[in-house]
Amino acid sequence: GKTLLGVTGISFGLLCAATTPFLLPAFRRICLPYVPATEVQMKNIFQALSGRKGNLIDLGSGDGRIVIEAARQGFVAVGVELNPWLVAYSKFRSYLAGTSKNTKFKTSNLFKESLSKYDNIVIFGVDSLMEPLGNKLKAEVTEDSLIIACRFPFHNDNNVSKKYHSVIGNGIDTVWTYKKS
Repeated sequence: GKTLLGVTGISFGLLCAATTPFLLPAFRRICLPYVPATEVQMKNIFQALSGRKGNLIDLGSGDGRIVIEAARQGFVAVGVELNPWLVAYSKFRSYLAGTSKNTKFKTSNLFKESLSKYDNIVIFGVDSLMEPLGNKLKAEVTEDSLIIACRFPFHNDNNVSKKYHSVIGNGIDTVWTYKKS
């Protein structure tokens, strides 16, 4: 009986430890859940990055697929993610892909990251995130920076630009590109 109780308790504790980072976003002021990019979204992002060089940051990098692909295409890429399990998984995937020299993943709040040094910024946001993030981007990015918003565009009344630079794709696979104006 005591063995069964111990095994059950340890199993429950491990389950809680593994799932807590995935559940906590629901309790934040801005809920930014982990939803992996589709193949079409990836294609649209890298179409938007065509001809670009330099460094790239993926805000809310999830499993690291955009950062890893960016490194394959010659970018020095950084992924910022709140979930430490996803950061560890991303580092492991980058190692397996042979891109770990050109990638960096860190557990951090995207609002605490300085974006002024990045040439290319990718965000898979939610509608409630776009206004405060747009204000941050407008204050921090240079005019040469390309901002790629996936799933939700920035609001037109403030933020990065009065209008988008280009639109690629449609539906949930749409990406909007912005330049500071």
